[in-house]
Amino acid sequence: MRVLKSKMMRPLVATALLVFMTAPVAGAAMRAAQQAAPQSPASSLPLPKSGFRAEFLHDLDEVQKKILALADAVPPEKYSWRPAPGVRSVSEVYMHIAGGNYFLASFVGMKPPSYDTTKLEKITEKQHVIDELRRSFDHLRTAALMASDADLDKSVKMFGNDTTYRAAFVTALNHLHEHLGQSVAYARMNGVVPPWSRNDQ
Repeated sequence: MRVLKSKMMRPLVATALLVFMTAPVAGAAMRAAQQAAPQSPASSLPLPKSGFRAEFLHDLDEVQKKILALADAVPPEKYSWRPAPGVRSVSEVYMHIAGGNYFLASFVGMKPPSYDTTKLEKITEKQHVIDELRRSFDHLRTAALMASDADLDKSVKMFGNDTTYRAAFVTALNHLHEHLGQSVAYARMNGVVPPWSRNDQ
């Protein structure tokens, strides 16, 4: 799937997410709020059989499986690795992905979690990172399930541009695939083979 103007929007997405994700150290209060957060209603909502939302959810499932499998395959001691000073570490990339899921879902009417998602990149412990990734994917999936097919043509302003709910969903996918590629490069540089590629080695 492709979105018209996606190349124009990508720098704006990156800039907005950079601002969105930079904040002070996350504290115990955020952890408590995360643990107390209610379960996503995604599992109880009917799945669309066809159309854009069905295609979106299929792609989302595939990219989620790969991101979570890769996050699990990377050893905990490598979560602090970064390719150069000033560049995101392994854990920061994963938490940037989670933050993007929450942030981009807000353009289609989803309220963010009760805890402060602007501090996610301060989370560094492997299991905590993976748990937050799962929650963020559930959040984005719920946004797609709660939207109707008619909602897809609704107008919304993203980063100063007039667009639609449909384009917002595709922007979320673009963001996920971009950082999946980054995470694969990080893993390879640390001797970790992506689990789905092992049979091809």
